[in-house]
Amino acid sequence: MAEIRTDWVNLQITDGTAMRGYFARPQEGDPRAGILVFQEAFGVNAHIRDVTERFAREGYHALAPELFHRTAPGFEGAYGNFEGVMPHVRALKEQDLDADARAAYVWLRANVGAPEIPIACIGFCLGGRVSFLANSTLPVRAAISFYGAGIAPNPMTPGSLNRARDLKAPQLFFWGGLDKHIRPEQTQSVAEALRKAGKPFVNVEFADADHGFFCDARPSYNPGAAHQAWALTRAFLNCHLRT
Repeated sequence: MAEIRTDWVNLQITDGTAMRGYFARPQEGDPRAGILVFQEAFGVNAHIRDVTERFAREGYHALAPELFHRTAPGFEGAYGNFEGVMPHVRALKEQDLDADARAAYVWLRANVGAPEIPIACIGFCLGGRVSFLANSTLPVRAAISFYGAGIAPNPMTPGSLNRARDLKAPQLFFWGGLDKHIRPEQTQSVAEALRKAGKPFVNVEFADADHGFFCDARPSYNPGAAHQAWALTRAFLNCHLRT
């Protein structure tokens, strides 16, 4: 594994706001690819920073933008304190998420090196939806969504399935079969929308896993599912990010 460097960087958004991003990259050598890492509802916390660093050790230039920069810059919520995160989640607008993802992509493209180096995106829960949105507007080469809340319609949002026809790259979805937040009919509607749009995708459900199964800081952590999901993530990226 490569030695890495990490920094907080500042990005300018087209609406005039500023956004921090956590940037991790190999200490030496050119990156194999760039990757945007989109946060859970709990911010760019220790878990998201760890995932970002994990990609850097694999040879990526990885950037995790702070999506709550308009309401709570630097926010890190406690797992289980949903009341503390929901005001920031509700304040997010789809056009703002598009602007944030684009600013992060532009910054990473400018800092990843040669223009032929590919860029992908990955996200968790809230970030799973943002990864899906980014795939519909940015020239990424692959996109991954872990338990992407809000891609399908739910009581809080009309969802983003209207974007399925605009996806630019293959998309990998991970779901937990025990997830009470994202019901089977919602995951099925995501698959049906991509199938109808004729878009390439991979749909993976871990029957014994709950929401947040990839995060080792949450009670729902499922080591077996997390290990398999990471292996599939690496294989999916290796397949689609060949230069």
